[in-house]
Amino acid sequence: MTKEKWYTHGKTTGWNKENKATTRRRKLLATTDKRKTLHNRYLEAARRIQALANVNQDPETQRKAKADADYFFRMARRHK
Repeated sequence: MTKEKWYTHGKTTGWNKENKATTRRRKLLATTDKRKTLHNRYLEAARRIQALANVNQDPETQRKAKADADYFFRMARRHK
């Protein structure tokens, strides 16, 4: 019996749990729409990685993705 994957993401970000936090976050922010304000780019990155944290089964990936999402939400509040 194979598992059906029901979650598909819109864009490949290059995010990998083995990378350092700064590398993961830099790659994620680089995939956001450059025409948006910095506040909105942080929100876009946070929502994208939060979606990964919500659907993933691997505890390590969930923990790191949640930490990155929290970081981007925090940065968005700072750049309002």
